[in-house]
Amino acid sequence: MNKVFKYKVHSFLFVLLISFGGCKKDKNEIPDVYVDVYLYTTDPAFSPLNAITGYTYVAGGSKGILIYRKSQNEFMAYDRHCSYNVSEGDQIAMDASGLFAVDSKCSSKFHLSDGSPNSGPAVNSLKFYETSFDGSVLHIFN
Repeated sequence: MNKVFKYKVHSFLFVLLISFGGCKKDKNEIPDVYVDVYLYTTDPAFSPLNAITGYTYVAGGSKGILIYRKSQNEFMAYDRHCSYNVSEGDQIAMDASGLFAVDSKCSSKFHLSDGSPNSGPAVNSLKFYETSFDGSVLHIFN
């Protein structure tokens, strides 16, 4: 075999190895679940969302969805699946202050303004879902 051919074969194998070896799915990644939820903020069941900093829980996502009203026209929607030790499947909930989401098992605490970790062992943010709001209907989707 000539040197050029060997070099090309070795280069191809190296690129192939990098391609398949470097694309492993993060084992600590929250599962992707299709989300397409519509809420009517006029529905009494969702009345907490009528106030800024109000929140509610709805079914959907991996472990449920936490919806937080950040401002008059902005809502944040997070999967309730804690980003720490994902295989355990811990579920976050609001803390007493109403400003953070907390996992009672690992004690990770997350900012509701952006889902980033505030304290605890979690280093990854909460999984975020897109939202749109037309004044009465809130759409949560991915």
